[in-house]
Amino acid sequence: MDISFGPFTLDERARQLRRGTQPVHLSPKAFDLLALLVHRRPEAISKSEVHEQLWRDTFVSDVNLAVLIAEIRTALDDDARHPQFVRTVQRFGYAFSGTVAEVQRPRSPGLGHALCWLAWGAERAALSNGENLVGRDPAADVRVDAVGVSRRHAMIVVGDHEVTLHDLSSKNGTYVDDVRVTSPMTLTDGIEVRFGPAVACFRRAAGMTSTQTLKTSRGSRVRQ
Repeated sequence: MDISFGPFTLDERARQLRRGTQPVHLSPKAFDLLALLVHRRPEAISKSEVHEQLWRDTFVSDVNLAVLIAEIRTALDDDARHPQFVRTVQRFGYAFSGTVAEVQRPRSPGLGHALCWLAWGAERAALSNGENLVGRDPAADVRVDAVGVSRRHAMIVVGDHEVTLHDLSSKNGTYVDDVRVTSPMTLTDGIEVRFGPAVACFRRAAGMTSTQTLKTSRGSRVRQ
């Protein structure tokens, strides 16, 4: 889903903020914070809850949060004293105050119709076209039930022409063939993917039509 406000568009599938058609740089944590504020609008979110959402397994000071808010305001050309988008709630937290339009994009044809999945042993977890959240979160598309895996550990994006793996600032890292993912990495059939201690193999069924099915479903659970 694309979320538009003012001249900006928040593209969560691509994890990108755009002004018109031009990308606007945001660090991964700043992007996550902006998305959190936008989705919870117009509700004010306390600093403690933001810490829980962004740094669940790590202690950080409020200075880190203030730095992210400043980064977001710079990206949005927002004024802290006269905010158009991000409002400070004194002695509490922050809220998104902009007018938002949500646009649900249809799933794209192409590679999304080819079946992709993660395999571990004899089990498989299907990957749908678009974003696939991997982690311990009960709402994850692929739930990895293992100690050392973050609730929102990684994102696998199945696009029209490629499948990419994104690490979501996980505590114990995401790896492709033992190379740590620090920026989006393209996945190819048969490559090894590791989410912290949990190891899986990415597979893509080349030439399989959309009418063929595998015995798996969204929300599959990986046990290690």
